[in-house]
Amino acid sequence: MGEELIEIFTDGSAKGNPGKGGYGALLRYKGKIKELSQGYRLTTNNRMELMAVIVALEQLKTNNIPVKIYSDSKYVLDSITKGWVFGWKQKGFKGKKNADLWQRYLKLHPKFNLQFEWVRGHNGHPENERCDFLAVAASDKTPLLIDEGYEADQKENEIF
Repeated sequence: MGEELIEIFTDGSAKGNPGKGGYGALLRYKGKIKELSQGYRLTTNNRMELMAVIVALEQLKTNNIPVKIYSDSKYVLDSITKGWVFGWKQKGFKGKKNADLWQRYLKLHPKFNLQFEWVRGHNGHPENERCDFLAVAASDKTPLLIDEGYEADQKENEIF
C-alpha cells in the first residue's frame, strides 16, 4: 500500500459567524478511526476550522509518521501552505485575527511531517461530510465551551 500515513479530516462551523460554533475532526490510521468534536458558545467559522486542525494534531502520540490534513478551509490551508502564517509570526501577528490559535498551531507545526490537501466542502466527500456533521452537532450540544481567545479579543475591542 506504500508509505504509512496518518490522515486527518477537519471541518469547522459557526452559526451566524460569529455565533455558536463547533469543530469536527476524523483521524484515520491503518483502518482505525477516532472522531473529535467540541462546541463553543461564541466563535467564528475560521477559528473552528483552525481549531479542528490543532486539536487533531494535539491528539497524535507520535511524530514519526507523515500526516496528511484534508480541509475545505482555504483560510487555513493557504495561510500555512503559502507561508503567510510564518510572516505573521515574524511581525508579531500585528493586525491579524486568531493570533492565539495560530501561535498554538505554530508550536505543533515543526514537530510533524505535514501535507495538506483541500477538499471541496458540502460536495459529497464522505469524511468532510462527517466532520461537518460533527462540527454542527457539537455546536448544538450543551454546555458549550467559551472560546477564550475569541471572547477576550472581542472585549479588548469594545468601545462602550
